[in-house]
Amino acid sequence: MRKIKWKKWLLVLTGILAMLVLIAFGGFTWFMNKSKPVTDGELALNMLEQDVTVTRDDKGVPHIFAKSDADLYRAQGYVQAQDRLFQMDLARRQASGRLSEIIGEATIKTDKNFRTFSLRDAAEKSLSAYDDETRQVLEWYAEGVNAFIEQAKANNTLSYEFTLLGYEPEEWTVIDSLTIGKYMAYDLGGHWNTLAFRHWALQNFGEEKAKELFIKYPENAASIIAANKENPVAVEGQFDADLLPNEFNGSNNWVVAGSKTKNGTPILADDPHLGLSTPSIWYQMHLQSPEQNVSGVIFAGIPGIILGHNDEIAWGVTNVGPDVQDLYIEIPNPENPTQFRYDGKWEDAEVRNEPIKVKDGETVDFQVLVTRHGPIMTDLAFTDTEPSAQFSMQWTALQSTAELRAVLGFNKATSWTEFEKALEDFKAPAQNFVFASKDGTIAYKANGQIPIRKQGDGQLPVPGDSSEYGWEGFIPWNELPTVVNPKEGFIATANNEVIGDEYPYHITDFWAQSYRFDRIKEVLEANDSITVEDMMQLQMDQHNLYAQEFLPDLIQSIKAQDADGKYTDVVKLLEDWDMVDAKEAGAPLVFHVLMVKLQEVLFKEQMPEDMYKLMDGKFNITDQLLRTAYAGGKSVWLEEQGGVDATVYKAFELTIAQIEEQFGKKVAKWQWGDFHQLTFDHSLGSASPILAAYFNAKKVPIGGSKVTVQAAANDLDGNVDHGASWRFVVDVGDLSSAYHIVGPGQSGHVKSTWYQDQVTDWANGDYHQTFTQKEAIKGETLHLKAQ
Repeated sequence: MRKIKWKKWLLVLTGILAMLVLIAFGGFTWFMNKSKPVTDGELALNMLEQDVTVTRDDKGVPHIFAKSDADLYRAQGYVQAQDRLFQMDLARRQASGRLSEIIGEATIKTDKNFRTFSLRDAAEKSLSAYDDETRQVLEWYAEGVNAFIEQAKANNTLSYEFTLLGYEPEEWTVIDSLTIGKYMAYDLGGHWNTLAFRHWALQNFGEEKAKELFIKYPENAASIIAANKENPVAVEGQFDADLLPNEFNGSNNWVVAGSKTKNGTPILADDPHLGLSTPSIWYQMHLQSPEQNVSGVIFAGIPGIILGHNDEIAWGVTNVGPDVQDLYIEIPNPENPTQFRYDGKWEDAEVRNEPIKVKDGETVDFQVLVTRHGPIMTDLAFTDTEPSAQFSMQWTALQSTAELRAVLGFNKATSWTEFEKALEDFKAPAQNFVFASKDGTIAYKANGQIPIRKQGDGQLPVPGDSSEYGWEGFIPWNELPTVVNPKEGFIATANNEVIGDEYPYHITDFWAQSYRFDRIKEVLEANDSITVEDMMQLQMDQHNLYAQEFLPDLIQSIKAQDADGKYTDVVKLLEDWDMVDAKEAGAPLVFHVLMVKLQEVLFKEQMPEDMYKLMDGKFNITDQLLRTAYAGGKSVWLEEQGGVDATVYKAFELTIAQIEEQFGKKVAKWQWGDFHQLTFDHSLGSASPILAAYFNAKKVPIGGSKVTVQAAANDLDGNVDHGASWRFVVDVGDLSSAYHIVGPGQSGHVKSTWYQDQVTDWANGDYHQTFTQKEAIKGETLHLKAQ
């Protein structure tokens, strides 16, 4: 009888627990669903003057139809906030140095970094550069965002992230949008960290060894080199290298003239390479009013369309990557650390008090000092007798600039003349713009403010205490590299060198490895009947020209050291490789890990960890050393490791050890895709494995790499977290539609159909067609009713 009773109670208890689980699950589901964006039906909005309709197509792309620009931009703000408000709020907080208010002590370093970079201060100063018309657009957009915030607060439907972090978003402002714009300039900004690293290298390795760490050593700048040696600035331990923008932020773009296409009309393609995350950095939209009909992508938090097409033209960008961030060696006054020497006198720096509020903690007092050149980047450190030298940074994006005015100009331009005129306002970051129009014109311009220096070429920090150094203006806008209707019939850029030896101005010596550009050029030159489908295939191309250059020599180095034939099967794997980074192939795994291990063997043990991270260009520098050695030259770094063959073999052994540990010793079973896996991580996913499983997309094995046209750069663990954040192809002969991929999807809400529905599209190259004619657009329609 007792056993029966226990069984009965056990069943009752199990039933109660199951009920509690169901109730908890139901409550959680209700909590998550209540903040899903309303995408059909009607909503009343008192900020509108006339009704607006918003149709989201099968990929969640909002098509906004308004009867005026005023209501168009208001609706754009409202719709962006529906899908991406938390992302927008996080972006303005990060760029403004205000994450600690909602997260706590963990982000104090991040906040200090962004306060020092002065992005919000630059945004506030930039407001004066805008005309009344553009300011009005910003205000209309902010009205739309705020209408959603007010509505969501009143209905208790703010997205779940706000509840999880325990705060509510503040009112959206014009400065918030401009600050996010400045953040994008930061993300694509320049090479200040490379200058700091080179300064450190000169102190720690001596000139002969340090010069091999330069892409091009400034032989004719003896006074600058001497100043760096004589005025050491503390670099090690001063910077959080984990906060640096990704070194490989770049892109591919190209435009083909009608003379080389099957339809006889130009085709344009663009795929910007940025961090891959959930939600996407891009938000795809279509905006239509009586004054414009424009489609493409924009950063959440900003009005207009920055990349895309209208009824007459199409355009895309890649990063020029010019030297626009210079470091100055500043000498502080021993008696007053807020003064710095200039031409024999002490000058007062601007002192900005930037108290950092900390969630569940005390406010942190923080000051930003700004010299005539820019903000002080290093901490004020004192010796027993006097302060040490410090770095300040001069940067084009810290000036008053008006990029949004340019963007709004793009949206309504109808010709190259009008588009190029709008480019005059796009100053930071400098971008390679490609252009095509229905009249058959194709064109290119490397556009932005690029400084002209009194001395030096941006390779090293320069003395900040003398008027003999600094900027004396910018490359004249009408002398920036420009091409219109070239005889080759196409224009392409991939962050490669875009100028020849005859160009009279310095842009940079830090161009990307040329392999993506070389492959694009190779394919376009070989085809005189190009189609949209060809361009999609080219964006997914996995041919590895990096391996084509170096692999034969690397194999010979390995054979020269592998006297016992220990690695014969691996060598055969490499020799039989078709040099395509296919996910099923084993050779790409060996090659790409090897190229990273070479850097580690050469540099890592000789540098503190933060200096190794601060050192951009490790691939370029390693390539340079290998080319020199295989051509019969000498290298200090390689000779210290026993020569090129010994260095390659040591790195190769480390490569095989790592692969065998991860994937076993059966070479035939190794696959690039087992290591190289696509990931779109959510910011909340880093908090715990449970949240990661819920918010992050499932990883997908993929091919490609950082050097293929199908850009897919991975971290040291193989996570592909950087690449084509948006893919875009359009035939200018029919601008009523274009082809897109926005990974992982349009929505920032985990319960949305469009949250991560484009992950496999991204991996497989499955594009969706987006239309701009109302009758062709099908989907859920939300009617925004004016009150």
